[in-house]
Amino acid sequence: MQQGRAGGRRGRGLTRAPLGWLMVLLCLLAGPIQAVGLVDLDIAPQELTTALEQFSRATGMAVLVDHQLSSQRHTLGVQGQFTPSEGLRVLLSGTGLAAHYARADAFTLQPVRVREVPLPPGVTPGLSDSNYAAAIQAVIQRNLCRSPLTRPGSFRAVLQVWIGRDGVVQHSRLVSSTGDLMRDKALVNSLQNLRIDRPAPSSLRQPVTLLLLPDLSGRSMECIAGEGVSGR
Repeated sequence: MQQGRAGGRRGRGLTRAPLGWLMVLLCLLAGPIQAVGLVDLDIAPQELTTALEQFSRATGMAVLVDHQLSSQRHTLGVQGQFTPSEGLRVLLSGTGLAAHYARADAFTLQPVRVREVPLPPGVTPGLSDSNYAAAIQAVIQRNLCRSPLTRPGSFRAVLQVWIGRDGVVQHSRLVSSTGDLMRDKALVNSLQNLRIDRPAPSSLRQPVTLLLLPDLSGRSMECIAGEGVSGR
């Protein structure tokens, strides 16, 4: 009888082990499932490398990135509730980098590239690079003049844009800050999906670099009086 009870205890102990392994397995499987839920993110504007470390701790996602690629870049941060993928998109906005997922809970970063898009039927690029640069400047000037915050003339900034063949700005990078966080965010947001009046020539070198200068330089862009400027 004692042997039977001992054997029974051993038997019950053996049955618990598979359950323990099963619980571990379920926890491992739950990782990627939880990653698609909302997470609270409060990452301030800072160097991108440090921000990525904070993002990894907040979401549990693995970051596989070349330090040389991210060390010279800054992020405008991300605050609020997001899915990890959406939060990462906001975090990378304006950095010139894009995420490429190795799996659901791991990603690496690569420089953005212009996606191939078809031109509208019957439309062919007809401008030289120099003429197209003038078209880019005209459209961006009109766009920035829509808000007193982004109106050129009171700040200095360096921006880069990647433009698709259809003339739509696909990506942007804030290379140097204006010194005003709200203005930095407004500049980056103003370039999202901005459309140039004409398709981009195939010979256009990407990215296109834009230099915004203050009035003191004598070379700043000036808004036409009343053109698209709100709050006046």
